[in-house]
Amino acid sequence: MASSALKDSIFNRRMLICIFTGFSSGLPLFILYQLVPGWLRSEGVSLTEIGLFSLIGIPYVWKFIWSPFMDRYSLPLLGRRRSWMLLTQISLLLSIACFGFIDPVMNIWSVAYLAAAVAFFSASQDIVLDAYRRELLPDNELGLGNSIYVQAYRLSGLVPGSLAFILADHMSWQYVFLIVAAFMFVGIFLTLSIKEINQKVAPPKTLKEAIVLPFKDFIDRKGLKPALEILVFLFLYKLGDNMATALQTPFFIDLGFSLTEIGVVAKTASLIAMTIGLGVGGIVMIKLSINRALWLFGFVQIFSILGFAALAEIGHNTYALAMAMGFEYLGVGLGTAAFVAFIAKSTNPAFAATQIALFTALTALPRTFANASTGMIVEQIGWTNFYFLCTVIAIPGMLMLFRVAPWNENKNKLETTTKVIT
Repeated sequence: MASSALKDSIFNRRMLICIFTGFSSGLPLFILYQLVPGWLRSEGVSLTEIGLFSLIGIPYVWKFIWSPFMDRYSLPLLGRRRSWMLLTQISLLLSIACFGFIDPVMNIWSVAYLAAAVAFFSASQDIVLDAYRRELLPDNELGLGNSIYVQAYRLSGLVPGSLAFILADHMSWQYVFLIVAAFMFVGIFLTLSIKEINQKVAPPKTLKEAIVLPFKDFIDRKGLKPALEILVFLFLYKLGDNMATALQTPFFIDLGFSLTEIGVVAKTASLIAMTIGLGVGGIVMIKLSINRALWLFGFVQIFSILGFAALAEIGHNTYALAMAMGFEYLGVGLGTAAFVAFIAKSTNPAFAATQIALFTALTALPRTFANASTGMIVEQIGWTNFYFLCTVIAIPGMLMLFRVAPWNENKNKLETTTKVIT
């Protein structure tokens, strides 16, 4: 019976939807944080300017401001969630394609404005996709479903982080961006293929309810102090590895790797690691609690940062590049899977859009503001010391686990919380 339940949890339509939502959600973010920096660096833009481009991720931080609007209203066709999905995905398709028509050296501000627009549409798509996935998954499938979502999210990075750089060695950047933009049809296909989730709880009747009730519900369920501790944890847990991966592609270019080497060696290793991570992460979060997964994967996540420090010392070596990337994708992917599952578990499906937007906005804060200084930090202390610094910065997030996700979780408390949520 247990084996049958496990099989039913893994092989169902909900998990397939998690794959598509992960790919569609991850693609524009990796375009902004891998493809655009690599494109700018290859065109001769300085590391300081590229580092400051992290500020275009501000919409990911502030998306909880307009998430109540998307929770309260819907467009005329397709329903409350799917209508917003389609609008944001078409907007992303068009705006990503526009990058190829800009000269980054002559029009760096045009690149910045367009990148900010892509970030806004991407953050808005995340709001509705996260809410849909929380409504879709029952509580017992949150761990596996979000593990699959995260691995598909990171799998999408192979398009702007691998395929695009290989193509860039053989064709103009204009065609590269057009091809990459076309992958947004994956999300559009998903939106047209799925159905709206029938909600047990009616959506907010007014915009005021959409703004106030999600925050009130979170504090009422958790208590003020535990709620604040969770918010601090959400900010700190991914801080170190977000900084470590902020300038990943410029780092490889500075070590002398060609665009093709970055595309083939680094990303092939990433794909293998993600495949392993998908199996390991999903099984671990079925067999263990989400809390214990946060501990186990958090340690792997921290140690994976040191792989970049080793690569900085080794230099141009394709085997070292493959090892560093494989370890990073395995560690960070597993840590992210447990982290996203924890976020979903902490929300109430009735207020999923705004609560998840708030929580994921906190996780985007370090990626946006701290990462903006990474270029200046690297130019001052060098790549090796930078990755040591990122490792140290990752430790406080692990220490917060004692407060928000203890290893020996109180099962009765968890059951009570689950009843309140459902």
